[in-house]
Amino acid sequence: MVFEDDNQMKTTPDLAQEIERLLAGADAAIKEATNYLISQGEVVDLAEWVTIKEYCNRFNVKNVETVVNWINRGIIPAENVRTIEEFNNTRLIKAIPYKPAPILRS
Repeated sequence: MVFEDDNQMKTTPDLAQEIERLLAGADAAIKEATNYLISQGEVVDLAEWVTIKEYCNRFNVKNVETVVNWINRGIIPAENVRTIEEFNNTRLIKAIPYKPAPILRS
């Protein structure tokens, strides 16, 4: 059994059902987004293009602001950034490692 914050117990089967429900919802959202992008003439592989938050999770970047800074400074090239206006101007970036140039000090 698992205890929830409001001191109610949730059994393991209930938790498993909740996880399955959430995964099904995520799958449906991904499918809807993919279908929309295809209908607009965009073909986006959602394994290759990720949100900034997902990029941080995949590549162990401590915060979203760092990646936004990399985009603004050109460390992440413009061709590797897409803004999807129909999804509240969500920015997707190509899921490859980027590293800022080292700072040379003399």
